[in-house]
Amino acid sequence: MKLRSLITTSAAALALFSGPTAIAQDQAENSWPTPVPAAEAPGLPDDATGVPALWKLADEDTTVYLFGTVHMLPPGVPWNTGPVKDALASSDTLVTEIDITPGAEAEIGEMFQAKGMLPQGATLRGLMNAEQRATYEAGLGKLGMPAEAFDQMEPWLVAIVLGQVVAQGAGFNPEYGVEEVLEQTAPAGIERGALETIEFQVSVFDELPVDQQLLYLLDGAADPLEGIKILNDLVDMWSQGRVEALGELMNDGFESHPNLGERLLYQRNANWAEWIDDRMDAPGTVFIAVGAGHLAGERSVQDYLAERGFETTRVQ
Repeated sequence: MKLRSLITTSAAALALFSGPTAIAQDQAENSWPTPVPAAEAPGLPDDATGVPALWKLADEDTTVYLFGTVHMLPPGVPWNTGPVKDALASSDTLVTEIDITPGAEAEIGEMFQAKGMLPQGATLRGLMNAEQRATYEAGLGKLGMPAEAFDQMEPWLVAIVLGQVVAQGAGFNPEYGVEEVLEQTAPAGIERGALETIEFQVSVFDELPVDQQLLYLLDGAADPLEGIKILNDLVDMWSQGRVEALGELMNDGFESHPNLGERLLYQRNANWAEWIDDRMDAPGTVFIAVGAGHLAGERSVQDYLAERGFETTRVQ
């Protein structure tokens, strides 16, 4: 159960949270020296319903929509229809976790390079003992990749980039992700907002102790293709609006990583509830799009809003 839990955590970080995953795209495309074979994993079911969950809270002059996103998707997953499409069209502000407008890309790449690389002379495998190196190198070998492929990166970054490499080999792509589609389809002239900075999101991973970073990397790297099966499960649950099942899977994944769960999910959920509380004091309609894991399971954004006296209603 430990291995599956950690793979779930890694897959969830790849699919359901932005920040580092948004910039792993550039690193992944430029980091492996040999082609990565397509992952042998089942795809999404043909009868995917495309009704991911949407909530709202409102008072006399303010409406806030809460929509859970997946940052990478395979092609052909329907979701931008019905209440979701109507909610975005009626909104005067689109708020995402970080600034995802085209002009922010350069800053994101610079932050990735500044925080995700090891000091001169240090190597990733140099941080590992013999057993850890053997596990890691065997995992890369399953992808046809040389042992030195990511030697200059910190462990947390390798975990995310390696997941991205495998996911892209299986057909997942940020171009089909919810944030990218929202960026392309948002009403002209809509105001933009962000809940966090890229500096903060990168720090969630970068400030983990090295031993925890290695644990996060190694148990996922032991069988990297297993993460694709979990990604498919996550996206299937999300596309069908199965919030309780998604929450259970997420909570299981973080049982072996309580520190990461606290940093990646729960404290941020509390911060965002405070942001929404403050935003309810101003009139208007706001569409908030955040990783679906923040809106599922225990200590979700909705739970923290309830503690502040706000009732959220599910509208899809």
